[in-house]
Amino acid sequence: MRISAFILACSLIAAPTLALADPTGSYNVAGHATDGSSYKGTVEVTRTGPTYKVVWNIDGKKSIGTGLGSHFDGPGSFTTGPASEKDIALSVGYVNKDSFGICSYARRADGSWAGIWTYGDSQKIVQEIWTPK
Repeated sequence: MRISAFILACSLIAAPTLALADPTGSYNVAGHATDGSSYKGTVEVTRTGPTYKVVWNIDGKKSIGTGLGSHFDGPGSFTTGPASEKDIALSVGYVNKDSFGICSYARRADGSWAGIWTYGDSQKIVQEIWTPK
């Protein structure tokens, strides 16, 4: 919970520089697994009406997620809900052949997205970065 609050706080600080962030697109992804090993792959984010479809491909293993976006509506007003081109944060539930989990991402000023994730029955949280292709 504290890490999610930290990511939200970072997105709030960076918000003035993030006009129309929109997470849709293709990214290279790099992160660390809960066992400490690192990984690389790709992720594709598309808007599917009010939600986002997120598809990771890491070492030939596909994970598919559904996400909700978050953005500012004005001073002191932060909204989480239907997908929008204004979204600067993204929350995703995902599933793959072996597990399920949850992720949370915030857009950084350089256009990349920084996030954390965990999977079902884990007590570890790890980081992941999406860099636009």
